Amino acid sequence: MPMPDDGPPPREPRKPLGLATRRRAYLMMMGVCVLLIVLAWTLIWRYSITAAVVMSAVALCVPPFAAIVANAGPANRQ
Repeated sequence: MPMPDDGPPPREPRKPLGLATRRRAYLMMMGVCVLLIVLAWTLIWRYSITAAVVMSAVALCVPPFAAIVANAGPANRQ
């Protein structure tokens, strides 16, 4: 029976994501990036230039996060 002063039980450490999971996430994020750019430059600009610029700006922010996800494995920790 836990005592009131013990506090919460200790957490188990998280398992790092596997290579296949990280690769799939990277490819999905980069696919979204390419899709946003293609849609913004070919279709959306005809209706709203502001929306096309915003989509391009979002697409600009995706690759750094995709690289962080792809390199988050245990082999890359020092």
